[in-house]
Amino acid sequence: MKVTSANIRTWARLGQRGAFFAIAMPDIAAEKENLKLLTADLALLSGMDRFRAAYPEKFLNVGIAEQNMIGIAAGLAMEGDCVFATTYASFIAVRSLEHVRQHLSHMQCNVKIVGSAAGVVAAKSGVSHWATEDLAFIRALPNMTVLSASDSLEAIKMAEYAASVDKPVYIRLSGGLNCPIVYKEDYDFEAGKLKELKKGTDIAVIATGLMVAEALKAAELLEEQGISCAVMNMHTIKPLDKAGLEKVFAEYKMIVTVEEHNIIGGMGSAVAEYKAGFSNTPRQVFIGFPDAFAKAGSQRFVWEQNGLTAEQIAERIKEERSKVHD
Repeated sequence: MKVTSANIRTWARLGQRGAFFAIAMPDIAAEKENLKLLTADLALLSGMDRFRAAYPEKFLNVGIAEQNMIGIAAGLAMEGDCVFATTYASFIAVRSLEHVRQHLSHMQCNVKIVGSAAGVVAAKSGVSHWATEDLAFIRALPNMTVLSASDSLEAIKMAEYAASVDKPVYIRLSGGLNCPIVYKEDYDFEAGKLKELKKGTDIAVIATGLMVAEALKAAELLEEQGISCAVMNMHTIKPLDKAGLEKVFAEYKMIVTVEEHNIIGGMGSAVAEYKAGFSNTPRQVFIGFPDAFAKAGSQRFVWEQNGLTAEQIAERIKEERSKVHD
């Protein structure tokens, strides 16, 4: 697929979900004969019209039956298909968790589950449509690869990667329409590798999903105040880039993990679990949703209530840094 600055801007306007299903999936289907795309009544919302029109024989809308969709996807995979199955992240990772555990994690069927509207993109729909625990659930399952896209280009890269491997994958899409751009030009996506986006000398900020863009903005604000922050994109939650993390542990005085997810069991927990095996590691600060449900509103409103905007992230880092240096 040709990646240009104009394409990147167009894909950003479509959002992660639109770029994934309207741009990446039709291109993949043209190359992959055994591809199947399943959805639980989200074809229109996910921008699947182009795919459905071009490849009707590779498309199946199962209706509002998310658990059945996982069973159907597993059955198709057992017959040799490479299957992508999608609905809201809250439904595919929570409502369908038992089926994902049995059919994909345990049986290792070649199914890629794509959770759209992860985090609080569907903010005004409330908790039922939010996914702030999905990383905790899915990363606890053996044999699952867990990916979290920072922008629309990365979502496309993840679609291409997932189609190229014969194993179950969970792809977390959180960016809605007009998704912030993190990658302004083409790059090589390496699953399982921590990606440094900004160099720094004092603090390492490890972010995932939409929080990558917020972390970059926060680092710019802190740079103006003489605080140097490196920013890393942890697009692969499982498997962890252990070598990359060990380098971070050795080089920085403080680590800050930032995610649009509960701080219990998410990306920050994955980092802390690995860090616990080493002595004399840096202090870690967790930024994400606390162990409570938030009030519904716009996405920005929900972020503000939980300290997830760039300005709030910068202020929190500044406060926590003072504790380390005192």
